[in-house]
Amino acid sequence: MAKINVALVFGGRSSEHAISCVTAGNVLASIDRSKYDVTPIGITTRGQWLLQSGSEQLAITDGQLPQIREGAEVTLTSVPGAAVTLADSTALANVDVVFPLLHGPWGEDGTIQGLLELASIPYVGSGVYASAAAMDKVHMKAAFRAAGLPIGPYQTVSSAQWQRQPEAVLARLCGMRFPVFVKPARAGSSIGITKVEAPEDLQRALEFAHLHDPKLVVEEAIDKAREIECAVLVQRDGTPQASVLGEVRVHPDHDFYDFEAKYLDDGADLVVPAELDPELTRLVQDTAIAAFEALDCEGLARVDFFVRDTGDVIINEVNTMPGFTPISMFPRLWAASGVAYPELIDILISDALRRGTGLR
Repeated sequence: MAKINVALVFGGRSSEHAISCVTAGNVLASIDRSKYDVTPIGITTRGQWLLQSGSEQLAITDGQLPQIREGAEVTLTSVPGAAVTLADSTALANVDVVFPLLHGPWGEDGTIQGLLELASIPYVGSGVYASAAAMDKVHMKAAFRAAGLPIGPYQTVSSAQWQRQPEAVLARLCGMRFPVFVKPARAGSSIGITKVEAPEDLQRALEFAHLHDPKLVVEEAIDKAREIECAVLVQRDGTPQASVLGEVRVHPDHDFYDFEAKYLDDGADLVVPAELDPELTRLVQDTAIAAFEALDCEGLARVDFFVRDTGDVIINEVNTMPGFTPISMFPRLWAASGVAYPELIDILISDALRRGTGLR
C-alpha cells in the first residue's frame, strides 16, 4: 500500500515559534516512517515557508530556543489536490494530509485551517471556528458561559478601551479581587502573562501584555485550587474520549506556571495520574468533553482546570494544539491511558483523513 504523505507545518509568526519547532522535532522523530512519507515545512517568524531536513535542529539546546532560518522556499498550492512546490515551480510532493503543529496566532487560531479548507486538504485538529474561538480567551469564555460551564471571574480590555480611556480601564480593574492574572487574549505557553498582587502594579502588567496582543483578559486568581489537566482525543470511531488526569505542581520559586517553569528550568512537577477521588475525576473528565463539544473542537485538545479543595471544578482554558513533545502533558496523559506516542500520531492523522474538509 502506498504511504500517506504528511506535511508537518511548524514554526510560524507567533511568539510561540520556538515551542512549535520543539513539538515538530519530536513528531518528526517518532512518526511511523513505514506508513508515512513526511514533508517538514518550517514557517519563519517573517512568514516564509521553508523546507526542512530533519529534527536535529528543532530542540532547546543549552537554553537556546530553536528558530526556522534556512531551507528551500516552498509553497503549498491552495487548490484541491495540493502539492508542495519549490520556488522554481518544481513540484516536490502531493499532500494527503497536513499536521499543523503551530501554536498561537497565524496558525492555531483558524488561519491555516481556513487555507486548508479552501484547498480541500485534510488536516489534524480543530476547524476554523473552534481554533479561532479557543485561541481567543474572551470568546472561549463566552462559549463556556453560554453552555452553562463553570468559569472564573474575569474582565476584558480591548485595544480601543486602553487607548481611549486608560484611567477608566484601571478603575474598572481595581474593582476585581486581587491577585489577578493579566494575559494576552490570544497567546499561549504563558507568554506575556503577569500575576498582579496589587492595583498599583496593573498598568505595568497591562503594558507588558500589550507587547503580545492588543486585546487582553484579566482573571481573578482561583484560590485554594489545584491545576488539573485532561486530554481529549477523538477515537477512530469519531467519539471524543477523555484521558486520565494530570496535575501541575509549580515549584515555590515560581509564582505560577510561566514560560520558564514550563520549558526552561523544570519549575514544575507533572503528576500523572492526578491524585483525585474517582467521583471528582469523572466530573473533570465529563466537563472536559463538554468544553470540547461547546467549542465544536475536533481531533484533540487539552482542557485545563482549577479544582478547589471544596470539589468545585472551574475551566481555565482549552488548547486545540497542545504541546506535543513526549514529556508534554497531552502525550503523557495518553501514555498513562494506554496510547503510546507513535499511536497517538497515527490516530490523529487517521481522524483527519476520516473527517476530510468542508461542512461537517
